[in-house]
Amino acid sequence: MEAAINLIWENSYGSTSVDAICAKAKVKKGSFYYFFASKSDLAVAAMEDNWQTKQADLDRVFSPTIPPLERLTNYFNRVLECQEALQKEKGYVLGCPLFTLGCEVCTQDQAIRGKVEEILNRYLKYLETTIRDAHEQRLIVAPNAAFKAKLLFAYAQGVLTQARILNSLDGVREMSSGAMELLGVTQTAAAA
Repeated sequence: MEAAINLIWENSYGSTSVDAICAKAKVKKGSFYYFFASKSDLAVAAMEDNWQTKQADLDRVFSPTIPPLERLTNYFNRVLECQEALQKEKGYVLGCPLFTLGCEVCTQDQAIRGKVEEILNRYLKYLETTIRDAHEQRLIVAPNAAFKAKLLFAYAQGVLTQARILNSLDGVREMSSGAMELLGVTQTAAAA
């Protein structure tokens, strides 16, 4: 599953063959078809597996014991760290694997589209809870935390998509400050 998600993320779903996945994973093609009926089934399972490995880190970053604006800053810093490490390893910016895959095949494969949507909604809940907490603590004005979270998430995903297209982390480096500006956070509140 790791081989599949990495190959699809680095290249594309269409250009990643079952043979390439099996070669990277060092398994025989027959083993692949024993566990998965298709590349689509593997992609769906790989996305879920990838989520499971990231969830514990997200739970730490978004812990309610951490002040809400600090949670957001920590999250955007983690995104930047991940993208920097991948750029150093691969030689280019990869952006978000879910948006990369979703943009490519969501109109052609409903199982993949559904799994991408499901996992993106999980990310969105972390942001929504954090924004709700920030509003309740009067750090921002966001009476509709769900709506504000969608705006923030769209901004972040747009930045990551541009980063992949431009092969530049400049926007990702500014994502945290851009998010705070989008939320209407003053310098004083951000420093608190």
